[in-house]
Amino acid sequence: MADTTSRKRRSGGRSGHADRRGSAVIEQLPWTLPVNIDRPTEPLSEEGVERIHGAAMTILEEIGIQFLNPEAVALLKKAGCRVDDDIVFMDRDFVMEWIAKAPSTFTLTPRNPERRLTIGGCNIVFGNVSSPPNYWDLELGRKVPGTRDMCANLLKLSQYFNCIHFVGGYPVEPVDVHASVRHLDVLYDKLTLTDKVAHAYSLGKERVEDVMEMVRIAGGLSHEEFDASPRMYTNINSTSPLKHDYPMMDGWMRCAARGQGCVVTPFTLAGAMAPVTMAGAVAQSIAEGLSAIVLAQIVNPGAPCAIGTFTSNVDMKSGAPAFGTPEYMRATQMTGQMARFYNLPMRSSGVCAANVPDGQAMWETEHSLWAAIQSGTNMVYHSAGWLEGGLIASPEKFVMDCEVLQHMIRYLEPEICDTSDDGLGLDAIREVGHNGHFFGTQHTQDRYTTAFYQPFLSDWKNYEAWEAAGGIWTAERAHRTYKAILDEFEAPPMDVAVRDQLADFVARRKAEGGAPTDF
Repeated sequence: MADTTSRKRRSGGRSGHADRRGSAVIEQLPWTLPVNIDRPTEPLSEEGVERIHGAAMTILEEIGIQFLNPEAVALLKKAGCRVDDDIVFMDRDFVMEWIAKAPSTFTLTPRNPERRLTIGGCNIVFGNVSSPPNYWDLELGRKVPGTRDMCANLLKLSQYFNCIHFVGGYPVEPVDVHASVRHLDVLYDKLTLTDKVAHAYSLGKERVEDVMEMVRIAGGLSHEEFDASPRMYTNINSTSPLKHDYPMMDGWMRCAARGQGCVVTPFTLAGAMAPVTMAGAVAQSIAEGLSAIVLAQIVNPGAPCAIGTFTSNVDMKSGAPAFGTPEYMRATQMTGQMARFYNLPMRSSGVCAANVPDGQAMWETEHSLWAAIQSGTNMVYHSAGWLEGGLIASPEKFVMDCEVLQHMIRYLEPEICDTSDDGLGLDAIREVGHNGHFFGTQHTQDRYTTAFYQPFLSDWKNYEAWEAAGGIWTAERAHRTYKAILDEFEAPPMDVAVRDQLADFVARRKAEGGAPTDF
């Protein structure tokens, strides 16, 4: 076993508990909700912010957004928008009036209230990889379609790691489960294997309504309690350029009507689905996102909304998406400035274009994650496990990313910058003077176990010691770690009656046919 399992254990228990630091497999940071204490990176001048805002408003006023959902078009027309068939035009004053009704912060409370999240302000939370159709691990050594078992294993990792705060969409699509009932099986697994905030795909009435009902059941809530505050969320993508499709708008409006979290993330790839210039791509993304938030506020004024960014560039040689690029980082920072301009929470992602968990995968993902911190992002999607531009989920990459996330969470802890008398340590400096060292001082002895971040995956041995221990490369250490976590995983507790009620709901909805598909 890798040396990640050979350290002395801290006191603490199992994967289902939010308040314990240790585990039988690795030492990890405790469950905490990070606060971003850094000033955001703001590449735009005040004039630049105004120009992007002006461009977005011009798009909404003069070019319009296509809504392929007739109900959405009717609601927007009734509220005062000009409509030409299914193209909706929004006056800038109208837009600003409606988005001002969206809260600047909101909470998401899952079945375990100790896992409650605040979205907005200086808060930043991280979620797992979502929606890849394929899976790769070191044992397989190749890309394969996802299965329910693979999906469940990634859900277990999502629950186990304290640096993962919410559980997004399917961490890998279980293509062995028919699409009509896939959401039922995965949400059952998600709600029983994890106790963190869950997500619903806005893919038509049945999927969204089923997920909301399952989250309600899992939380032991009445319908009134569920509707009173956000218990889950959805994320939608516009169909860039300048279009919202039918099923996503349907689910979006249903979640907004019941006061659940609504995140809109345009997928604007510069040079393909948006202008090749990053300012143009960001302006288009802002216009697409704001149009959906306006609709959510018309459906339910005060509905909790966040604006997302997935603005990156393509490889102009192949047309393939590129992530973790300098352009991606700047676009994320620019969108952060715009989100603050509109007083909206923001979502971004930890993404890469690499195909396996190698050096490229880590530097691109870390660039993406640093951009999230620099931009003032509040909700970071795909923070662990993403490969091949979102086409592959990998448990090794998941573990490796969690090491990076822990680094970042530790980086944000204000105690590192403590300038109190204890933090300055002048007594220790006097004690050591001009000779000696600080290892033996009381100041060091009182702090040595917690003074610095301790990795669970990085190997700090020198080359000879590393070679003598087997010369294990990072991805292999990650593979061994994820296997050990799965071996010892225990699901968080759930009342038997609640579990039975969930199972009964799933069985009934399957008997009714689940959700309609094109299959």
